[in-house]
Parts: sequence; C-alpha cells; structure tokens
Amino acid sequence: MADAKPSHAPQPDGATGALVLASGDVLWGRGFGAEGQAVGEVCFHTAMTGYQEIMTDPSFAGQIITFTFPHIGNVGANPDDVEADEPHALGMIVREDVTAPSNFRAVERLDGWMKRHARIGLSGIDTRALTRRIRQGGAPNGVIAHSASGTFDIDFLLELARAWPGLEGMDLAKQVTRETHGSWGEDRAGGIWRLGFGYGDSVDDDRPHVVAIDYGSKHNIFRNLAQAGAKVSVVPAEASYDTIMALQPDGIFLSNGPGDPAATGEYAVPVIRQLLDTGKPMFGICLGHQLLGLAVGARTTKMFQGHRGANHPVKRLADGVVEITSMNHGFAVERESLPANVRETHVSLFDGSNAGLELTDKPAFSVQYHPEASPGPQDSLYLFARFVGSL
Repeated sequence: MADAKPSHAPQPDGATGALVLASGDVLWGRGFGAEGQAVGEVCFHTAMTGYQEIMTDPSFAGQIITFTFPHIGNVGANPDDVEADEPHALGMIVREDVTAPSNFRAVERLDGWMKRHARIGLSGIDTRALTRRIRQGGAPNGVIAHSASGTFDIDFLLELARAWPGLEGMDLAKQVTRETHGSWGEDRAGGIWRLGFGYGDSVDDDRPHVVAIDYGSKHNIFRNLAQAGAKVSVVPAEASYDTIMALQPDGIFLSNGPGDPAATGEYAVPVIRQLLDTGKPMFGICLGHQLLGLAVGARTTKMFQGHRGANHPVKRLADGVVEITSMNHGFAVERESLPANVRETHVSLFDGSNAGLELTDKPAFSVQYHPEASPGPQDSLYLFARFVGSL
C-alpha cells in the first residue's frame, strides 16, 4: 500500500505565504518581500536587534530564519547595517507584520528591502510554537513560499523540502566567498567606520599585515581588525598556500562561513596546516574555528539545533570570566577529539559545548562565537587586540 499523504491545516482566507516542512506540516501566514519559494534548513535566532546584519551574514546561507522577537522590521533598513553586499539567508519568518520604520537612519522599509534583494518573508506565524518545535525536534528542512495570489502547489513544495539533502556534507563557502583577493578598505577608504561618518580617511600602511581567508566573512570582522591596528588583505576560500604567502602576511585570519566544516575542510585544511607550519600567528572565528580544529586533528559534528542568538554565555576557562556573546553555528568541534597540543579555552554555558581553543606549541587560537557582534554584545572585542598585538 502506498504511504498516505500527510494531512495539514487547510489554507485560511487571506493566506499568501506558507512554510512547508519535510514532515508534511504546513504553517500558513502572510507573505512579504519577494514572491517565489526557497528551500533550506529552518532555524531560529533570539536576537532582539540587528535583523539586517543577520540576514546578510554569509554564515546563514542555506537557512531560513525564524526570529523569536516579534517586532522585526520596525527600524527599517539602511545601506550601513549589512555584513555582506547582499543577503545570504534565504528568508525570514516573523510573528507580526512589518510596519513602517521608526528610526532616523532608515532609508526604506524592511519588506521593500527584502523584495529588492529577492528574499522571501512570512509573517503571522506562531514563532513561539515553531521555536519550541525546533528545540525539541531539531532544525527541519523546509520551503518558505510567497504568492500574492494565494496559489500554492503544496505537494510540489513538500517534494522540494524532502528532496533537499540538508547542510551536513554541504560545502557552501565556495558559494559565498569573494572571487579575487584584494585589500579590505580599498573601496572603503581605509576600513575604519564610524556611525554618522562612514569610512574615514585612508591610513598609512605601516601596520601589521593580516591575510584573511574568506569562507563567508562579515564586514564587521574586518572593521575590528582594522580598528585594532591591522592592514587587512582578503583572499578567496580556495586560495593556495603560495598565493597567501606571496602577500607576505604577518598573521593569518580564518573567517566565519556557512555549511559543513568537514566539506569545506577538504580543500581548506591542507592549506591551514601549511600555514601553521610557518609559525605565523593565526586567529579563527566560527567556521574558521572549526577548520582550525580539523587542521590539528580534531573532529566536528552537526549539532541538534545549533546556537543562534546574541545573548549566549561563554565561560573563559583561564580566569572564569563569563562573556555574553553572539553565536551563529550549527556544527561544533568535539572536545573529546582535541589532541594533546590543543587547550580548550572557552565553553558554552548553555550546553557545555566547545567555544574556543588554542595551540600550546604554535601561536594559533580560535573561538566558536562572534566577537565582532553585529548584532550582539561587545564583551569579546579584546580578541582582535590580542591577535593584532601578537603580530
């Protein structure tokens, strides 16, 4: 006997958006932004601010974001609050309808910004119930869809959701990295930015030179490296050891990014190992942390639901200080797999997972969280000064 089709709630009047999960469940709502459909992993984010930074974070490639804060869009959108030149999250799910902006920096409505960037939004969803579902059952695969006419082929959307392979084993860094190498700030007059002034005048080049490998980096990481006193060059994810060393770096930075670190590590880890052998200082964030872990012999694993928010407590093991951090990751370094020459430096106080490491025989360290925030607290900005100060 053929499997029975899953039942779902009938489409209510006025529904112009839907979230179709691989389980067969359909959540109806009101679409905004672009029309169409997108398939990916459905996750949740607990930040109360910074939705524009979150949507443009390349680490969210392949994901549909459920915002737990109900009022998303009330500060509008502007050209400064972005972490990449375009959004990388596939879409957003929110409780309340997007309203007119109420912020002196807004230049357009969020729904208009979403439409202009071909991203789908869905409002009118019980985001608390959806968040509980993800917490209890893990992040599901799903399709977010918007049709102004209210016409949907649910069977087709369900097939899309079920056919999507998921993030495990998926290398997304190649999709979000830059294509060529260049200096951070070459089109931004030096790289140091201030609210109300933008990017400042060019600064001299008598600064330590950091070469950053772009696996899906955020702008604010480079702003903080520049603010800490570094000159920054950025190379693509697949840059070779020879290409990187030809730039004569004083230090190496491994950026954040999306996807499965083991898949990206197929080409990234051999290069990182060669760079470690040079003895040059190295600093990694998020995916860069995971890749550094893989390069020294540790393992990574897919997390049940991941960490995504701007209020995650992390304990610094050296002195017991607790830092409130911004996190965005669905994979983690397995503590039990760390080799003898690696010291764990930070742990998550939410679930005890690894949140930082450093090598005892080489000047290299990394953290799982995002010290650059955007959005989030600034408790961990000292890490940029530590790294640049070591060059």
